[in-house]
Amino acid sequence: MNQVVGAGVGVERDVFMRTLLRELATSLESVVGLQEASGYISLVGQSVGLQLNDTYTRALSLDQLSREQVAEVMVDFKQRIGGDFHLIEQDEEKIVLGSRSCPFREQVKGRESMCMLTSNMFGTVAARNLGYARVDLEETIARGATGCRVVVHLVPQQDDSGEGSALGREYFDDSGLVGRVPSPGPVTG
Repeated sequence: MNQVVGAGVGVERDVFMRTLLRELATSLESVVGLQEASGYISLVGQSVGLQLNDTYTRALSLDQLSREQVAEVMVDFKQRIGGDFHLIEQDEEKIVLGSRSCPFREQVKGRESMCMLTSNMFGTVAARNLGYARVDLEETIARGATGCRVVVHLVPQQDDSGEGSALGREYFDDSGLVGRVPSPGPVTG
């Protein structure tokens, strides 16, 4: 009997992938710092956000999603990958989400740069469909909170100086799809 195969080693694909991402974030943060590491991880999050948006719009046979559908996509995606995300509230100005667990589980603790995946995925999907988003990661498990609270602002806000808000990351649509009247489909008759 093979002793190695029967050994009680707690390694499987999901744990390995979470550990791999944590170590990547750790290496980036230690070499280039938290801000630069967050920037690198943001690029990945943006790319994944674009793919995620394409996947859902194709599956739903839509050119773009409504605000309600954007919120549903955010929750659905995080649920599918093992995050316990839920909708707290939404209105014309914001979508507020909460989570009691992170898809990265304990590997996210102390690795704030990993939260840029969520920020960029949510910001990219919201901006691509609604024209603008500013994502505030108000509370995160990575920073030691018991859960996450993510606010996706849908309307630009000005601070007292007349400049844009310094809180959160801003995302803009560059696809040209927002505001476009969807085509009525083929003409039959």
